[in-house]
Amino acid sequence: MIRDITIGQYYPADSVLHRLDPRIKLIVTFWLIVVIFLCKSFLSLALIALTAVAAAAISKVPPKMLLKSLKPIVIILIFTAVLNVIYTQGGAVYFEWWKISITQKGVNTAIFTMVRIVTLVVISSLLTYTTTPTMLTDALERLLSPLKIFKIKVHTLAMMMTLALRFIPTLIEEIDRIMNAQKARGADLETGNLIQRAKALVPIFVPLMVSSFRRAYELAFAMTCRCYTGGEGRTRMKQMKTAFRDYAVLFFCAAITAGVIVLNIYFKTVI
Repeated sequence: MIRDITIGQYYPADSVLHRLDPRIKLIVTFWLIVVIFLCKSFLSLALIALTAVAAAAISKVPPKMLLKSLKPIVIILIFTAVLNVIYTQGGAVYFEWWKISITQKGVNTAIFTMVRIVTLVVISSLLTYTTTPTMLTDALERLLSPLKIFKIKVHTLAMMMTLALRFIPTLIEEIDRIMNAQKARGADLETGNLIQRAKALVPIFVPLMVSSFRRAYELAFAMTCRCYTGGEGRTRMKQMKTAFRDYAVLFFCAAITAGVIVLNIYFKTVI
């Protein structure tokens, strides 16, 4: 399960999404996330889901990697679906036993919520799959630059966010290595009740915290040795420039948003 977490990974490829301006990709990603939560009908959600599928196909990211990014949230999806099925009542009754009843509205809401979460994860994953950490840092800094008038160190903030995202795969590999080492020493991490399994994780989290602080110290020391001073007066090897394809993507997102609004108005809502 640990190896299935793919947040923060970059997949090199030659696609339209890879060539988009990172600032546009950030804007579009947050834009679509907002639109996902504006969906109130199955048709409007289907429009966003088809958009996510089309973007995944254009990105040339292997479907296996996208499915791998969804694997860690399977438990969350099942738990969310069960809660919606049990506690959401309304419409025709499909099943009833004791105080538990499964209704049409509960099933519809469960499916709607699951599709929404999956679409959200796919769109968010495509951002990191198609954008290098360096370009993501520069894009965040450019987009947050208006905050400089409030004396906020935008470059430092963007660097912290990107480094945290970048080191997620590294920490995942570290957890996997520590777990294998503990299992080789006879540690039982998969059996027992909840309290016993929580106690078994202590020998994993302690060395993980030590390793994380050591990596942070080594990174800070390396940046200091290279006279890193932040964004003031800093130049960039690659300059970000918007092109026709960037404006076309923005126009497409505006059209998708308009379509979602129209479908919400003219078709019956599910929630």
